[in-house]
Amino acid sequence: MHDALTGLLERRAPVGHDTWRSFWDQLGDGRLDRAQALALLASLATAPPGHETLRPLLDSLAERRPARPADRWPGTVNVVGTGGGPKTFNISTASAFVAAATGVRVVKTGSRAYTSSLGSVDLLERLGVRLTSSYDQTSDTLDRHGIAFAGPFVYPAQLTRLARTIAPTSMKPFGRFLNALGPFLADLPVTAQVTGVSAHAPLTELRALARTETGRALWLTTNDRGADELLGFADNTIHTHDGRELRLPAGELVPPHGGFDDLAPAPDPASAPAHFLSVLAGTEGEVATRTVCLNAAALSIASGHTTDWPQAVAAALEAVRSGAARALAERVRAERVRAAAPRPSARTEVVTHG
Repeated sequence: MHDALTGLLERRAPVGHDTWRSFWDQLGDGRLDRAQALALLASLATAPPGHETLRPLLDSLAERRPARPADRWPGTVNVVGTGGGPKTFNISTASAFVAAATGVRVVKTGSRAYTSSLGSVDLLERLGVRLTSSYDQTSDTLDRHGIAFAGPFVYPAQLTRLARTIAPTSMKPFGRFLNALGPFLADLPVTAQVTGVSAHAPLTELRALARTETGRALWLTTNDRGADELLGFADNTIHTHDGRELRLPAGELVPPHGGFDDLAPAPDPASAPAHFLSVLAGTEGEVATRTVCLNAAALSIASGHTTDWPQAVAAALEAVRSGAARALAERVRAERVRAAAPRPSARTEVVTHG
């Protein structure tokens, strides 16, 4: 049995960097069998360890990444949630479009669903929005649209190796833990990151991890209703990477009325794209609109685009009501259609151009 698994099971001391490095080495060269890989995932998922073990785990993965651009993307914010809270439509994805429509540069990371019907990746796939496949492509997309949706390349390749090792067992049973750690696994040169943390995620350990992050401002948002988004009808807290707590009580920035029924997802996956575009157009009800705009305002503040919360909420509302948010989504969708269209052959080009 590998020392990483022994350490997780015995919990006598944190599992250190060298132990995790050895684990990934043995996974990579095939010395770790399926049973040990499954046991390790099961241990992490059922009893998540403390940050003294999670930080070396993250660092051991980070050192194996391919080099990414040295220059950061100034004024850019990533938005991602841990999932696992009350079922809602994809609020963080909607807030990304709305914030971008106000001029905030946004990169969205995410995953497929493990408890809900559609995760952000599932929704984007149905919308016809293409995930980027490299840092250069992400940067180019940001320059064109002010928003980009980063693909799996931002996550450690060792996770793919782990998934292959435990096959045919799916990674889905371990999704809650992986989604909770996921915001710390994505490697993007952004200025800030806003991470919604549901009641099912280990907030204490995530806060400790956030304080060890360098190079970006990392916000963790929570509320008394257990959702991984800011809610107008809940008392919200933003935990910053430097240990501060920003309070947003119910009704402070948007009216406090409404509930989760107003934020319900589309009745079935097939109708999710139309429902999502209606949210961006502001036609799915005032509670849905103001919830998305509250979260879009957080992206604006975290990125440094503005420092005034009421102004940020007002700008987001204007982006929805003017049609700018939905128009942006349609432009991003259209780009995939253009990319997929067959290019004319050389013979056709000669005839076309006479």
